Amino acid sequence: MIYTVTLNPSVDYVIHIDKITAGVVNRTEKEELYFGGKGINVSLILAELGIESTALGFTAGFTGEAIENYLKTQGIQTDFIRLDNGFSRINVKIKSGEETEINGRGADISENKLNEFFSKIDTLSDGDTLVLSGSVPKSLPDNIYECILKRISNKNMRTFVDAEKNLLIDTLKYKPFLIKPNQAEIEDIFGKKLEKTTDILECAVQLKAMGAVSVLVSRAGDEAVFVDADGESHILRPCTGELKNSVGAGDSMLAGFIAGCQLSNDDYDYAFKLGLSAGSATAFSDGLAKKDDIFKLFNSFYS
Repeated sequence: MIYTVTLNPSVDYVIHIDKITAGVVNRTEKEELYFGGKGINVSLILAELGIESTALGFTAGFTGEAIENYLKTQGIQTDFIRLDNGFSRINVKIKSGEETEINGRGADISENKLNEFFSKIDTLSDGDTLVLSGSVPKSLPDNIYECILKRISNKNMRTFVDAEKNLLIDTLKYKPFLIKPNQAEIEDIFGKKLEKTTDILECAVQLKAMGAVSVLVSRAGDEAVFVDADGESHILRPCTGELKNSVGAGDSMLAGFIAGCQLSNDDYDYAFKLGLSAGSATAFSDGLAKKDDIFKLFNSFYS
């Protein structure tokens, strides 16, 4: 079973407005509501591609109930820890020429609830896959991903990590099967601007040497970079299309890669192409990508 972890899930309220003017009433042109968080986005794209997963993490209040109910309608199994107080965060995404985001804080997680979560992690078995992605609530330790991987380090499991800087770096000692930084995150890790694809590739190779089994780097409209488990380097040109939405594109890329590994029996070229197709399809959609759109882009690699 594939398990995705979303420690701070959200309800995303997306508003489209021509112009924001401070100090007056502003009226929207269009509104959308999405249920997400990075791990949840991975589960949603996996479901779109016919791959089962179970969503783990924490939910609270009426927004948490809405998140869980929505995932069940999408055929995704859920096993969240329910918090006694607060509510799962609401993120406001304002699309007015440029995208502006106001992200909520989320509910506090007590030590008892964290221990409940760890107990669930301890039940995972050899052969399972665990996906750790996204931000960490302020009430949790900032090395939480490292703590999780330590707990399962004696099991034969595949782990995927999509996180920023130290949250990611601290997991490398446990040799995650794949890490997926984007260009901004890899620049932050190495403390320098990376202008060329070859520079990105060099840093990806260094991250593999530091412990990651493989490294996938998403770069928006630029060439994507992948260093596989065998040490082979792959570079793919970006898919072409109209950019509509950046939210969830990286998560879709990760989900597409995971699905690609399952569907192709670890053909890394296939998985890389399906990952890039899924990420691009989301970027070209108003919300998360649909299966037909993903495979339309995927098939273009072979035309």
